[in-house]
Amino acid sequence: MEDEFIVDSPRIRQFIADVRLTLQEHPVQEALTALGPAFAALLADRSWMPDEYTQPAVESGMGGGIATWLLFRSGSGDLSLFSLVVPSGSATPVHDHLAWGLVGLYAGEQDERVYRRVNGSRTHDELHAKLELAEQNHLRPGDFYLLMPPEGDIHSVATISREASVSIHLLGNDTGCTWRHAYEPQAGTVRAFKSGWSNVPCKDGETK
Repeated sequence: MEDEFIVDSPRIRQFIADVRLTLQEHPVQEALTALGPAFAALLADRSWMPDEYTQPAVESGMGGGIATWLLFRSGSGDLSLFSLVVPSGSATPVHDHLAWGLVGLYAGEQDERVYRRVNGSRTHDELHAKLELAEQNHLRPGDFYLLMPPEGDIHSVATISREASVSIHLLGNDTGCTWRHAYEPQAGTVRAFKSGWSNVPCKDGETK
């Protein structure tokens, strides 16, 4: 399978080339740290993102009009770049990503809640997980963070600005087409879900 540049511009092609070269030259965590300045520059640049990928979606695999717009994915499915749009007043389910990555805010403001499994919980039980709130962050445009599962991989984000929030994700999988987990912290339950992409089907032909 060939790489898919849904947003095909010199800016994005150069960024993806830089990502791949850095990952070849360094271990993943060191590579993500080294890519911080390039990712920050991408978040600050308003010239490359088409307006359509900053809008909510009527049909959403995550519900509430939340859009997951694929911008790039590798042919092997080991890298994706996408925008997550959360309408004002909406929040994502508590969910994981099952991949390393960089996540940063492009527009709007978010309240992020990061969870961790409580020691002694059944980490291999696919139906139950006891979670506790580990941290809460107020994110503004330009803020970004590193994902290195299991640290920080379970979270939810809520838009607290009047306009929709738009976050950019660079992750080490085909996130929208990966079966992952949504959590109900109060009930201690887990369900498998696939968010799908708002603009393209998964490679198996399914939208979610």
